Amino acid sequence: MYKGESEVLNSLKSGKKRIEDISAETGLNVDTVRRAVESLKEKQFVEVIIEETVSFTPSEEFSSYVRKGEMPEFGVFKKALTNPALSEFSEEEKRVELRWAKVKGMVDILNGKVVQKMMPAHANLQNSHLLSATRNISALDAAAREELLKRNLLKKQSSKSYLVALGKKDPSLLDSEDESFDVTVESKDAPFGKVHPLSRLTRKIKDIFGEMGFEEMDGSIIETSFWNFDSLFQPQDHPARELADTFYLERKGELPEDRKMVERVKKSHEQGWKYKWSEEEAKKLVLRTHTTALSTRYLSRLKPGQTPKKYFAVGRVFRNETTDFKHLAEFHQVEGIVAWEGATFKDLLGILKEFYKKLGFEKIRFVPSYFPYTEPSLQVEVFFEPRKQWLELGGAGIFRPEVSKPICGVYPVLAWGLSLERPLMLLMGLEDIRTFYKNDLEWLKGARL
Repeated sequence: MYKGESEVLNSLKSGKKRIEDISAETGLNVDTVRRAVESLKEKQFVEVIIEETVSFTPSEEFSSYVRKGEMPEFGVFKKALTNPALSEFSEEEKRVELRWAKVKGMVDILNGKVVQKMMPAHANLQNSHLLSATRNISALDAAAREELLKRNLLKKQSSKSYLVALGKKDPSLLDSEDESFDVTVESKDAPFGKVHPLSRLTRKIKDIFGEMGFEEMDGSIIETSFWNFDSLFQPQDHPARELADTFYLERKGELPEDRKMVERVKKSHEQGWKYKWSEEEAKKLVLRTHTTALSTRYLSRLKPGQTPKKYFAVGRVFRNETTDFKHLAEFHQVEGIVAWEGATFKDLLGILKEFYKKLGFEKIRFVPSYFPYTEPSLQVEVFFEPRKQWLELGGAGIFRPEVSKPICGVYPVLAWGLSLERPLMLLMGLEDIRTFYKNDLEWLKGARL
């Protein structure tokens, strides 16, 4: 019997309670109560009930509409009462406000003019209905609430609470439960724990870069689009940003505090790609698709005269891909940069060759390639003796000036992003990348690196 089981059952006789309330009533600490509850749950003396609470909070953008007393589409509707030409509307009005006014049947476009389609009283009612959300969101119908969520005008937040209640068994039977153990029963020796091959290779890679004078980078797996895409000169309408490739989060993040740097990145995009750069797009949160987001973050911290600097990272990245024998939705990337105005392409080749030699690959070659944010670019290939063939292990290059100059004013910056799982598959003779993540204890016991 676990400590506290009797006290927990006695407390629950007066009704279901939270673990924290049981702790306060019995004087037991929260961890003791939690362990007792888990034990009692297994023996069916108690059950745990999960209650979820959902709340909605208006965004600042929505609050501004409320203060104004007008949704943007209603403003377009009022403007349409005079049958204005489509050319009289700004690009922003066409992209957002006019689109929603059309979707909601308030206006239409005929012969190049925006015309009224809905009676003013009905349009005013729709406007008032949405604006009332800040007073009583729970009173909104489901369709209106979904619309506001889709437009990012409402933020949905959910919280769970765990309640413990008496279960199927009579609490009085607790003392009759057989809790004795026969310590004389023979058993197998427990196997020693061992380090997972991925962890072992990660440690080895960190040691190699440490020997080569590199500093390690670290950061969150959740990044803003600014660091994950914009800082790398990737246009905001690039296909790689689509949901088909990227995992997006519902909420948004914040842009860097260095507004001058943000303005330089904005200018780089608008001059280089010829489009209007959006701060709101840059604030979107994603599960990072590459550890290169760490590279630009660390470059942004450089002060004048601080180069040369060498950094590396080994971290998890996420891609919205179908899982198969050579692809995963979550995997690892080995990242590295050298920020130094005196660096050359030969230096990049030498670093990569030395790294892979230390990793155990003797035959290494470089193949010209293309990556959106490096120029020139290359693929790293190693010769795998068992198969007698060259296999690709990663990409590298020199950051384009549009990447490194707005961020830190340094050019050139050598950069690479290499695979972790793929070389380990070669070293261990594996055919399926999923083997690393199956938690097959028998395979882990016999795995050798």
